[in-house]
Amino acid sequence: MSISYPRQSARTRRFTLGVPRAFQIAPDGTRVIFLRTRAGDDPVTCLWTLDTGTGEERLVADPAALDVPGEENLPAEERARRERAREQAGGIVGYATDREMRQAVFTLGGRLHVADLGSGQVRELPAQAPVFDPRPDPAGRRVAYVSGRTLRVIEIDGSEDRAVVQPESEQISYGLAEFVAAEEMGRMRGHWWSPDGGTLLVARVDETPVQRWHIADPANPDRTPAEIAYPAAGTPNAIVSLVLLKVDGGRTGVAWDRGMFPYVVTASWDRHGLLIVVQPRDQRSQRVLRVDPSNGETSLVHNEHDPVWTDIVPGLPAHTGTGDLVWVTEDRETDTRRITIGGKPVTPGGLQVRSILGVEGESILFTASEEPTEVHLYSYDAEEIVRLTDGQGVFGGVRAAGVTVVTGSRLDRPGTEVEVREPSGIHPVASLAETPVITPRVELLRAGDREIRTAVVLPAGWKPGDGRLPVLMDPYGGPHAQRVLAVQRAYCEAQWLADQGFAVVIADGRGTPGRGPVWDRAVRGDFVEPVLEDQITALIEAARLHPAALDLDRVGIRGWSFGGWLAALAVLRRPDVFHAGIAGAPVTDWRLYDTHYTERYLGHPDEEPESYAANSLIEMAGDLKRPLMIIHGLADDNVVAAHTLRLSSALLAAGRPHTVLPLSGVTHMTPQEVVAENLLLIQVEYLKTALAR
Repeated sequence: MSISYPRQSARTRRFTLGVPRAFQIAPDGTRVIFLRTRAGDDPVTCLWTLDTGTGEERLVADPAALDVPGEENLPAEERARRERAREQAGGIVGYATDREMRQAVFTLGGRLHVADLGSGQVRELPAQAPVFDPRPDPAGRRVAYVSGRTLRVIEIDGSEDRAVVQPESEQISYGLAEFVAAEEMGRMRGHWWSPDGGTLLVARVDETPVQRWHIADPANPDRTPAEIAYPAAGTPNAIVSLVLLKVDGGRTGVAWDRGMFPYVVTASWDRHGLLIVVQPRDQRSQRVLRVDPSNGETSLVHNEHDPVWTDIVPGLPAHTGTGDLVWVTEDRETDTRRITIGGKPVTPGGLQVRSILGVEGESILFTASEEPTEVHLYSYDAEEIVRLTDGQGVFGGVRAAGVTVVTGSRLDRPGTEVEVREPSGIHPVASLAETPVITPRVELLRAGDREIRTAVVLPAGWKPGDGRLPVLMDPYGGPHAQRVLAVQRAYCEAQWLADQGFAVVIADGRGTPGRGPVWDRAVRGDFVEPVLEDQITALIEAARLHPAALDLDRVGIRGWSFGGWLAALAVLRRPDVFHAGIAGAPVTDWRLYDTHYTERYLGHPDEEPESYAANSLIEMAGDLKRPLMIIHGLADDNVVAAHTLRLSSALLAAGRPHTVLPLSGVTHMTPQEVVAENLLLIQVEYLKTALAR
């Protein structure tokens, strides 16, 4: 029985199920550890190993075979972490190992488990449930974890489980990442082991000053609204400090100017010492500080400064084998993000570094782009840079002990490919993901003087003479996310939409990643003009290249999150170009969005109120002349439903007809199979009606 693309996409979580991920390599190079579900429609993630000598895979831990509760018993902290990480699967969605990678620990249903990666034996440890973020010490003797805002340590044999520190109030936690760290900085953790396993660096988070919001479930009025600490732009953040806790007793505070540098970006502790990275609220600098574990005193190692903002690059800070600092700096002369070692740039101008994946000795594994639609895997070794991947695609990987795991998705084929490269050969790691029932037909082009990367997708089989098509712009269009990438799977949904009778155009304008610091910073203080102008430029160029296909008298636009804001903005600000819009989870008033993201781009609302007013959709409500549908999950704790409700109220007050589709029980993601499928169908019908001649 054939399956429709919307149903298949929803059932497979957009084809992410069955894809191997979260790779780690044993320091002796004998095994690779990874996560993968057992099938492309199986949402339960299992823990696997691969023998690098033979290429043989082994299933180590399958939640279905373990007597554990289901996903309904997840602790609140884990639900929040999965939302921040956009995790769509269940089961073993994360794990941590000891230094030799003999053991891996993970949670299921809020209970702690340890797997012997040699024998495959899995056992439960009698930790205090619910367990969150367990991490074994490097020697594998004990496990640190968080339960009820308290950091605890349990011996690996289960003989002793104790709290190493007690929160002073219900508003204080030890060992957790605060909201903005997890949502905006990419820091999901709040505790780090010392190399000898005798000390823990721990984040102490005090949410007392943070305003409280309440997320209600209107479909179930008997349920008490969930209370969250949400630091909206211009309001107080959580107070974050760091403490050094000895496993056998003793506490030392880490000292730095927390008033000037309140954001803790990350920490790194290796044999060369303990480094932390801190940031001021305006984000115009990042300081790398060395911490003396004996007394908590800090000294400055590096100061990165930019007059607009500094970017957080994954994988930093790091040390080479000789102890030099590995960093990524923004070279203004070449408009390039470049790797530096000990302050000296080692990557060339024009090669935009995306992330540091690992440092082993004097060798650095990293991702970077020469062409922004492609992300390749590179190695810096002995002053030589080698590109490890070829063709059009997006790649990543990890490396240790002469073994490299290379992951990649390409434009000319579906799915994700993974191979383990080691001195004696190459072993593939099977992806069990389903193959989409649809094959995209995509054209990538460069629009306008700025060469805006743009994708055009036409219906399968369409040819000149078949008549012009209504256009559907389908952007994200803002910071942190690209839509136009050399990945075939990225255009499956666009192809399905095109096959419903549209010409689909996707554009990555100014502010999107991959084009360098100047491109990124073009949106500082003003999302509206540069973002909207670039979408229109891409639309006009696509129509110029395909005059027989695109009907510019019938242009719709849809998007989610920032893309939802952009879709609503387009019909409000430029009704002469955009004739209908669908805004999913839009940020309608930037004062309601979080501090770290919003203040980076628009400044502090008390200091730059004009930026917030100029970028607010609510201020534009009276200008609506075109059909607009707004979709919002009522359980969204990232872009809360108040955004949509306030815009709807403003539109009603201005007498502007519009449509609101509330999604009960849905968060910022829409992983529910029926919801995800029917959302696509509803949007198509709405656009067909709105754009009908």
